[in-house]
Amino acid sequence: MTEITEKARIGAPAIDGFTEEGENLSPVNAAAGPLAGASAKSHSHGGGVGIPDSSRAGRLTSYRADDFGPLTGREEDWRFTPLKRLRGLQSDALVGTAPAVTVSGPEGTDLPAGVVVETVGRDDARIGVAGIPEDRVSAAAWEAFKEATVVTIPAEAQLETGVAVVIEGTSTELSAQHVIIVAEKFSKAVVVLDHKGSATVSQNVEIDVQDGAELTVVSVQEWADDAVHASSQQTRVGRDAKFKHVTVSLGGDLVRLTPSTRFTGTGGDVEMFGLYFADAGQHLEHRLFVDHAVANCKSRVLYKGALQGKNAHTVWVGDVLIRKEAEGTDSYEANRNLVLTDGARADSVPNLEIETGLIEGAGHASTTGRFDDEHLFYLMARGIPEDVARRLVVRGFLHEIIQQIRVPALEERLNASLERELEAGNL
Repeated sequence: MTEITEKARIGAPAIDGFTEEGENLSPVNAAAGPLAGASAKSHSHGGGVGIPDSSRAGRLTSYRADDFGPLTGREEDWRFTPLKRLRGLQSDALVGTAPAVTVSGPEGTDLPAGVVVETVGRDDARIGVAGIPEDRVSAAAWEAFKEATVVTIPAEAQLETGVAVVIEGTSTELSAQHVIIVAEKFSKAVVVLDHKGSATVSQNVEIDVQDGAELTVVSVQEWADDAVHASSQQTRVGRDAKFKHVTVSLGGDLVRLTPSTRFTGTGGDVEMFGLYFADAGQHLEHRLFVDHAVANCKSRVLYKGALQGKNAHTVWVGDVLIRKEAEGTDSYEANRNLVLTDGARADSVPNLEIETGLIEGAGHASTTGRFDDEHLFYLMARGIPEDVARRLVVRGFLHEIIQQIRVPALEERLNASLERELEAGNL
């Protein structure tokens, strides 16, 4: 593999309809950018804020989809996304039935004592605490959802078992969904968002990790082959809180996740891990943002992906912003991609923006390549057949992410899913 410190867009032969800058769906650019005019106006529920500069801090936020303007496919945040395959999540009314939400303990067991699950209306005070939509699709879902599911881990609770939030779709009608996870002060828990079935859904997930809490959220996308899923997962991390976010994307026709983490108090510690495995024709996209807005916080990001089959396409964009106030920051992000066959393409773009030199450290890296011939030779020289050796390399490459989940039953299930992926690719 070749490692770079700025950008990597290395893959197999190009996909029809894409240029080096992504998929061009419109011959005309929008007449004006999204960071001025009406988009700068405030709204009844806040938002509508944008700074017209090139900083990641200047991204438009609004609860109104129209403030973002129609998507053309040439916007920086959408240039890799095949907009036609969103089925209208970016343009049409989201009036279908959202995937059903069921909350329990692991494997359908009883909910851990003290955990509160509520279905609330749009006027609930907890809605909007963790973040404001940052793109048109997320804002459209915000306008369309009618009720939200709120899962609360009570203050000082130390859960010995996890919380399973099963999100199962039964329809491909356009729909919107809103989920809120609150870890109150000094609590400790693991929450799994388990997506399955068929759906066309734009989803907003808000995660509030309050002071001193320790929360792990695992988001599994193991949809049916016809599913389309756009999910904005925004997290607010309080003082001395610890947050781990693990994403595993395996199923679906198109999956686009945008996890964002913002520090609101000193001493915060964030880890963000991701695993994705794209087959022929799949588009799996992950765009994350870590916002170091206060001093003396730490973040670590590691995403790994594998691709196989014609027109398999993955996108990873990692934005880390260290603001002027964030002295003492310690941050590092990395993305690794393993291209298993011809005809697959991986786009990888790490971005690091630093506004103060008074930090502990910051860095980023990206690698994209094929099998390491030395690893294969080493295994084959010891009598291991080539096909078995290839599987061992892929398993070892991805297992580093799975073991971060630390939910044995889920890890076992995901390992089995990866084995099926490898068998489907004849590796």
